[in-house]
Amino acid sequence: MTSLFEEEITLFADLILPVPIPNLFTYRVPREMASLIKVGARVIVQFGQKRVITAVVAQLHSNPPVKYQAKYILELLDEQPIVTQQQLELFAWVAEYYLCNIGEVMNVALPAGLKITSQSRIQINPEFEHEDLLTDQEHLVIEEIKKHQTLSYEEVERLLQKPNITSIIKSLVGKRAVILYEEVKERYKPKVAKKIRLTAAYTTNEALSQLAASLDKTPKQQEILLKYLSFIPVYNNPDLNYKGLDKSIFSQDDTISDASLNTLIKKGIFEQFEIFVSRFDDIPTGNMGTITLTETQQEASQQIHQLFAEKEVVLLHGITGSGKTEVYIELIKQALESGTQVLFLLPEIALTTQIVVRLRKVFGDVMGIYHSKFSDNERVEVWKGILDGKFQFVVGVRSAIFLPFDNLGLIIVDEEHETSYKQHDPAPRYNARDVAVIMSYMHKGKTLLGSATPSLESYFHAQSGRYGFVQMKQRYRNAALPRFELIDTKKEKRQKQMKNEFSSVLLSHLEYNLKNKEQTILFQNRRGYSPYLQCEECNWISECANCDVSLTYHMKARELRCHYCGHKEEVPRTCPHCGSPKVKTMGYGTEKIEEEINVMYPEARVQRMDLDTTRAKNAYQQIISDFEEGGIDILVGTQMVSKGLDFDNVSVVGIFDADRIIHFPEFRASERAFQMLTQVSGRAGRRAERPGKVLIQTANPSQPLLEKIVNNDYEGMYEAEIAEREKFSYPPFTRLIKVTVKHIDEGTSHRAAKVLAEKLTAHLGASRVLGPQPPLVERVRNQFLFDILIKLEREKINFKAAKSFIQEKVIDTLTDKTLKSIQVVIDVDCL
Repeated sequence: MTSLFEEEITLFADLILPVPIPNLFTYRVPREMASLIKVGARVIVQFGQKRVITAVVAQLHSNPPVKYQAKYILELLDEQPIVTQQQLELFAWVAEYYLCNIGEVMNVALPAGLKITSQSRIQINPEFEHEDLLTDQEHLVIEEIKKHQTLSYEEVERLLQKPNITSIIKSLVGKRAVILYEEVKERYKPKVAKKIRLTAAYTTNEALSQLAASLDKTPKQQEILLKYLSFIPVYNNPDLNYKGLDKSIFSQDDTISDASLNTLIKKGIFEQFEIFVSRFDDIPTGNMGTITLTETQQEASQQIHQLFAEKEVVLLHGITGSGKTEVYIELIKQALESGTQVLFLLPEIALTTQIVVRLRKVFGDVMGIYHSKFSDNERVEVWKGILDGKFQFVVGVRSAIFLPFDNLGLIIVDEEHETSYKQHDPAPRYNARDVAVIMSYMHKGKTLLGSATPSLESYFHAQSGRYGFVQMKQRYRNAALPRFELIDTKKEKRQKQMKNEFSSVLLSHLEYNLKNKEQTILFQNRRGYSPYLQCEECNWISECANCDVSLTYHMKARELRCHYCGHKEEVPRTCPHCGSPKVKTMGYGTEKIEEEINVMYPEARVQRMDLDTTRAKNAYQQIISDFEEGGIDILVGTQMVSKGLDFDNVSVVGIFDADRIIHFPEFRASERAFQMLTQVSGRAGRRAERPGKVLIQTANPSQPLLEKIVNNDYEGMYEAEIAEREKFSYPPFTRLIKVTVKHIDEGTSHRAAKVLAEKLTAHLGASRVLGPQPPLVERVRNQFLFDILIKLEREKINFKAAKSFIQEKVIDTLTDKTLKSIQVVIDVDCL
């Protein structure tokens, strides 16, 4: 038994704060909170003078900080941890590996709905008496506060119809008329459904009969009772009444009066109550039927199981249309039956749209969905659903890697080669595929990487024996691979057979498909109407004021837009330099292709799928559903159309501007071109009885890479590329770290980059440090960029020690007083 005179131990908590600072912060735990607080719980703390933020408890101990006085934790938000121990370990690993701060990892990992927001509000100072000192606008603010007791900054802006009200607020504070305070709000709100039911006194047959008779003189109220009984036959089974009926059934019926329903509630005949409901109830469920694997699929599934006995990671190389999804479903079923959790990662939301419906029909309510087009509340429901055991299986994009799993048996990374798995901004600049491998290892689970065109790194690891390797070389139900045709656009232009950007061959196939009710996909990996405007007289080109790029013309929005910083301008009627009206569009994007098809084939049903047409939450779903149901004849799109979509009636895929993709100035260009063109080609001819056709428009049909694409020769592409990579020390033989220096002054940026490069070279050697060099786009958001590329051999160098050295030299450069206000971005395993 503890002595009454024993000294009470003061508890301290090391907290992860969502700020880009390397250290954890120690706060004092209030006495009343000491027995309740747990590692992984969220707390509210004051950070700085006025800022109130949400933090996560990383550690509890009794050691006060040495260098500062610990502040008290203001509030404990969770009775049980919202972040698991495995997650905390993963956050620490990501921060260490990708050279960022653990607070930045937590900020990206936690959905916004789990973060508390603080909002400045204004109330009247009770001691204020001198209203005669106020201006007219200040009087207006004070009168409005009197009506509502408090106002937010945004409400004052709307009241005064001014974007900047700082001076008015400052004046009111100076006159001691108002007091500013922080109101803390939790963002997440559960979805609530309002329901009604008969009160207990009216659930017997006798009471119901008397009630119905008593309402003879009020027919509207009687009608409500009869409608309720038609849905909930209480007279047959009184227990049915307990669950009640959605109130919306009455409010949506124009023949029923809300006033009559409210009267029945006031009389105590009906009672109103609320229940929490899932936000995912509108996603179709049902029975997909038993999935019978083909012999090839069964063999692949068995091989994966055998390899998992000895390997942590297996690469499944299945050609487009080989039926990898059915193999995934079989493996997911087996993992769930064994009692473990499953995470299925997809590279983009576009893919989740089609595959989620298929998976939900198989797995029902045990499956959660997690991606950025979902609201904050929906993402919090998935997070909490995993903690509560509701969701054993989650389908999501890269951020789903940070969900609170505690017993993860299997991670499937579909289309593992996709660059969408890599986060570029903000930090952490992680690759979800690589983090998945580490996360699976932490949970003692397994990782399956799947792709028709694997990344060279993954294929290299499979060939060298680090990963298990399984192939599926036959299309599902023996469907044939599409036939390719390379169209020489130079030749067509010489013979004057091109119509704008369309070759005569492509046009003839479009006409055939329209006549025969077959569907076509047209691929152009550039959105907007045209990449830039140019004056025919003086050669002026529309350029962004903030970045060294041309402004893309978007015809529908009637504006010029920068795809780097978002800057927008009106389209000039005449040349801004010489005044000439001869300003024309140059090049073409998806919007222009869509317009030209509408002009040439007005009867065709054309839809565009790119970033501009899919911003709304359900836009992907709508486009894909329309295409699946035959409501679209021609789908024009960017790389979104290449990613794993499965359409039975697509017989032709047309590819524009293949040369630009192949000749992009980057060491991965050939690999990326092969992957992108093969993937989009795989959308054609997915029925056994009807092989598809792929038409590639190119100015140079004899390019070796095109020959490999036409022959579906992944191995040939791999052998050629891997020899080049080894010769010039690129991944997978080295790891790449890109360090980018930024500053608004070009000279300062270059000087800082040069200083940093010299510090790195002195220790790592000139062969490992390349640069500094300006990137392809030298200025973004008015900052000049210089890149330093560091190559670190996989076998010859201590990667962890090298990263620590790089981080140390970056800090040295940032603290150099002669190089003020520079920014440095470190990107480990840059793409």
